[in-house]
Amino acid sequence: MLTKSKVQDFLKEIEVDDLVSNFQVMGDAVYIDMTAHSPAMHEKKKLEVAMKQAFASEFGEHINLKLKITSPELPATPATNEIKGKQIPGIQNIIAIASGKGGVGKSTVSANLAVTLAKMGFKVGLLDADIYGPSVPTMLDTEGQKPISVEVNGRNLMKPIENYGVKMLSIGYFSGANQAVVWRGPMASKALNQMLRDADWGELDFLLIDLPPGTGDIHLSIIQEVPVTGAVIVSTPQHVALADVRKGIAMFNMESINIPVLGLIENMAYFTPEELPENKYYIFGKQGAQFMAEDLGIPVLGEIPLIQSIREAGDVGRPAALQENSKISDIYTKTAQNMIESLVERNKNLPATEAVKITTMAGCSPKK
Repeated sequence: MLTKSKVQDFLKEIEVDDLVSNFQVMGDAVYIDMTAHSPAMHEKKKLEVAMKQAFASEFGEHINLKLKITSPELPATPATNEIKGKQIPGIQNIIAIASGKGGVGKSTVSANLAVTLAKMGFKVGLLDADIYGPSVPTMLDTEGQKPISVEVNGRNLMKPIENYGVKMLSIGYFSGANQAVVWRGPMASKALNQMLRDADWGELDFLLIDLPPGTGDIHLSIIQEVPVTGAVIVSTPQHVALADVRKGIAMFNMESINIPVLGLIENMAYFTPEELPENKYYIFGKQGAQFMAEDLGIPVLGEIPLIQSIREAGDVGRPAALQENSKISDIYTKTAQNMIESLVERNKNLPATEAVKITTMAGCSPKK
């Protein structure tokens, strides 16, 4: 005669008693509630087949085994899986300037935004993270300069190069003008880590990071190393450039990264000849960035025209945004203000006092 004690002893013998939460014996029927080792369906099926074979072998084919197999409870997922680096003392906001592809003028935009923020009264730093194609030394007239070592709190740190009110570090300060930087990813990441952590940046309202084009290990290293406050995407109006913008935005929106995309800057948005300053020629396409921004739910921070003086100013190391009372200076000022408003609006972790400070200094209306 089948009894409950016999069933209990058999469950211990086949070493599944720890999976059984309840069982009952009613004549030739055995009702068992149990939990599988894994939530996978094939694991539950394997357990069911094994149990029926074992009971039939032990008690006979006439035994009617009724199994109720449930999946194990999954461990509670942590509140966040985000990759966030350690804060750099003294730096309030870190803004990543990125682009989906090369050749869209990202470094030119980064240099002009940096000097614009400095003109507004902010303390600004600029890190040239484009290891393989550094351009900050040229664009900010600091070619040939070398960071010196200073002692801060018992540590020897690099002192950033400073010009136009902007503190700068770039691999270009450490390699010769004609020397190629041939490094694998880990070495490049280590160099960036040193420029971030082993530098005397001091007190900064903004540290702009001019990222290399695309998405890759350099980007991930930056995100892992420092808590980036927001990202700005630079693109041109062409379809081929905008197609890569989606990839860049998707990277920042990944669950493990989750960095607010502050907006899109459309560079070379239109051509304006010097002799016809009111004319606009959309030689690369019209309103491509606006349509994409609307589709992705991000703002357009600014439209930077294709003007010869911008290129010339970058070549001689004096960013065009430094020109007082000029059209390009006004455009970059408005773009910087839009970036700051988006930063305050989208970054929920920004302290209220800091939000009021940066909006007031930028000439924006502080968010309530």
